[in-house]
Amino acid sequence: MKRKGLLKVALITTLAASILGACGSNGNNGNAGSSPGTASESPAGGSGEKVKLTLWGAVPAEAGPQAVVDNWNKENPDIQVEYVRYVNDDPGNLKLDTALMTGQDADLYINYTLTRLQKRVDAGVALDLSSKSDYNIDDQMGPDAAQWKIGDKYYGIPTKKNMAFIWLNKDMLDAAGLPVPPVDWTWDDLREYSNKLKKDKVYGLVQHDASFTATMDGTIAGLGITKPDGTSNFDNDLWKKQLQTLHDMMFVDKSTPEYGEQVTSKMPVDTMFLKGEAAMLSAGEFIFRNANDLTNFPHDFKIAFATIPKVSADQQDYKYPGGVGDVLSVNAKSKHQDAAWKFATWYADGGMLPMASGGRIPSSKSVDSKQAMDLLLKGVEDKYDTESMNKVVFGQFPSFQLSVPQQALDARKEEYEKYFLNEQDIDATLKNMAKRHQEYIK
Repeated sequence: MKRKGLLKVALITTLAASILGACGSNGNNGNAGSSPGTASESPAGGSGEKVKLTLWGAVPAEAGPQAVVDNWNKENPDIQVEYVRYVNDDPGNLKLDTALMTGQDADLYINYTLTRLQKRVDAGVALDLSSKSDYNIDDQMGPDAAQWKIGDKYYGIPTKKNMAFIWLNKDMLDAAGLPVPPVDWTWDDLREYSNKLKKDKVYGLVQHDASFTATMDGTIAGLGITKPDGTSNFDNDLWKKQLQTLHDMMFVDKSTPEYGEQVTSKMPVDTMFLKGEAAMLSAGEFIFRNANDLTNFPHDFKIAFATIPKVSADQQDYKYPGGVGDVLSVNAKSKHQDAAWKFATWYADGGMLPMASGGRIPSSKSVDSKQAMDLLLKGVEDKYDTESMNKVVFGQFPSFQLSVPQQALDARKEEYEKYFLNEQDIDATLKNMAKRHQEYIK
């Protein structure tokens, strides 16, 4: 039964790829003289016709997006926006890609990985923004934005500061006599912490799906995706060590869930952490929307933070998940591109602030970062270890956006799943990952 679930995901991913493969200067000058969020001209060429736009994103509407579109709609009666939520997994992205390709309502959408954006650019459903002279993305979002360029062009606006880290139950750390880990820690350190923190019905570490490959990606971003001879670097020794360490944590230490159990049960790892059923959680800033919701996720412990650990202490050029993200694109097939662009720039330059309480801190220089941080911590200031938060959550680290074809990442996942399901050994896993990646290297 476990394999059937994984095969289903693989089939969905293949179908999505088939659908896509078949198709082949200052802040916001466009609204100069207008109040923020107010369109300065009729999007229907002066006819007064009301335009309806649809924005697709993965954040639950009640966690900020609905407040964002409500604010816009109140100030812009001629351009009304509806929010549609999709889940950021393979089935959810297939749903969005189908809407984009078949002409359904999808004028604007948010991309969460460079590989997903690349596929949409290739499919012709992401508007080339190089002609938009009224908004300078590099200037507004800073140098990290360039990691989202494709062919030296932008096909979306990176709207938020990306953050991923290890969430720590500081009360459990204190009880075990463990300090908050240093910034420069390793997977060996993490394994030791996980062992010391595990208890009956309490895991030492749980990992969100989105963070499962964070160390692998940060490692290959530093090493190079290919070797000097141009062949795949997916069989590197650092990946081998990290995968072996995690496998041992599952099957020897039993300090983290077995992969098959987590996938088949759809383990709610963020809820488990907040309920005290796990001492550490590897996840992104999106967990703040639950951690700050003490009504639905009550907890009385203090939360501290650590970086995503590297593989070994002497590892060179390791990069951290971070930079900027939540790339807002305009559908190149939209009939209302000008209206969609007005909304996109407004959203990026402060319109998205209602989402800050859920951890989505705007990346635009037009937004007061203190205001965003105050919204993030409002009413829950005593629930966080401020020293580690300032050091890790708001720290500056060398970051990356992994530029690897989605098909190669899907193939990689299929191979490491076999390893974590004990269907093949580590050497076969690395060999197969490199072989399958090689097929996509041009």
